[in-house]
Amino acid sequence: MENKENIGNIYRISGPVITAQDLSARIHDVVRVGKEKLIGEVIQIDDDKIIIQVYEETTGIIPGEPVENTGEPLSVELGPGLLKSIYDGIQRPLPELEKETGNFIQRGVVVNSLDRNNKWDFVPILKEGDKVEGGTIIGTVQETETIVHKIMIPPKINGTIRKIEKGKFNVDETVCELEGGEKIKLSHKWPIRYSRPVIEKLPPEIPLITGMRILDALFPLAKGGTAAIPGPFGAGKTVTQQSLAKYSDAEIVVYIGCGERGNEMTEVLTEFPQLEDPKTGKPLMNRTVLIANTSNMPVAAREASVYTGITIAEYFRDMGYDVSLMADSTSRWAESMREISSRLEEMPGEEGYPPYLGSKLAEFYERAGRVT
Repeated sequence: MENKENIGNIYRISGPVITAQDLSARIHDVVRVGKEKLIGEVIQIDDDKIIIQVYEETTGIIPGEPVENTGEPLSVELGPGLLKSIYDGIQRPLPELEKETGNFIQRGVVVNSLDRNNKWDFVPILKEGDKVEGGTIIGTVQETETIVHKIMIPPKINGTIRKIEKGKFNVDETVCELEGGEKIKLSHKWPIRYSRPVIEKLPPEIPLITGMRILDALFPLAKGGTAAIPGPFGAGKTVTQQSLAKYSDAEIVVYIGCGERGNEMTEVLTEFPQLEDPKTGKPLMNRTVLIANTSNMPVAAREASVYTGITIAEYFRDMGYDVSLMADSTSRWAESMREISSRLEEMPGEEGYPPYLGSKLAEFYERAGRVT
């Protein structure tokens, strides 16, 4: 039986922003909008009206169509198979979308973020009776030739290991059981709007060696620090980022093309798989995750793409890797916030941007850092 409170209907449509009524929901719940079940997220609750931003094109949707609440926050799947992947802004793998829908992405398509058919060789490093807590590494998987994926206990779970197995598993199969009955799989989900928990932040005192003399000499960066590259079209921002991805002494690269023009993103998608990692001589993609959300894709998904990227980056940081996160570009992310803000009829700040733009940017940059 479907819970009637979980299903409401569309009251008003304004581009990617949809107002629903007769729906029970919380902020950040993921909802399915319309007959095509487009993915959306609750961003505001106004008395009995629920305001939703939809991550897909809303053309052709009409008032009265159903809206269904899944009751879960917008999350990413974290586990072996992330590296070498090319995702859209809400972690749908583009090669899988192409298989489902051809060259043009259709609406309402649901695909798994991680491959369920792939079996990974899990090697435990703990044994029965060992005490564990969120973040404890229980075993490893050789994900690519260059990177060992460390399987961790998900945050907020602790206990004693009752059973742990060596062998080949897919990301949905249980590799470890705790005495409280919790089952640990190779993958777990984490909501993108919340940073992963840490014990403490460490001062950014280790330099990031970028491999570019102009940066190392005149604009040094620290591991756990943040930096922006301002500049006009064609000034070389993207080329600098590609060079950083290739030569800096970070071990994992997460590259977000956030609102980039299609031709620029195509360049990244075709060049990255061809680039050779100077450290190992193997393909650079072996330690890279690409998130492609071009300027012709729905504007709301652009807003989500930077959070998808930083959650994946935090996950690899939790394993102990140095991760370099490139968001190209933050200004187009700000533009997407401006568009959604104007659809919500919020009071505009300077240049029409929402007044909370500064705090949103600060909150995003705050998630970087060297941590315990």
